[in-house]
Amino acid sequence: MSGSTKTMVVITVVTLVAVTAYTVALGSSGWLWFGWVVLGLIALGMIATRES
Repeated sequence: MSGSTKTMVVITVVTLVAVTAYTVALGSSGWLWFGWVVLGLIALGMIATRES
């Protein structure tokens, strides 16, 4: 994996932790989870294009 792909994966994981903490503390927000899913799909796309 390249440096930018690793950075994107780290950002995705950190965002997952933050969204989960927000959900536990203040309740679920569909927009936050939607944003995280989009971020995860972008990270997966970057991984898929780098490995092929």
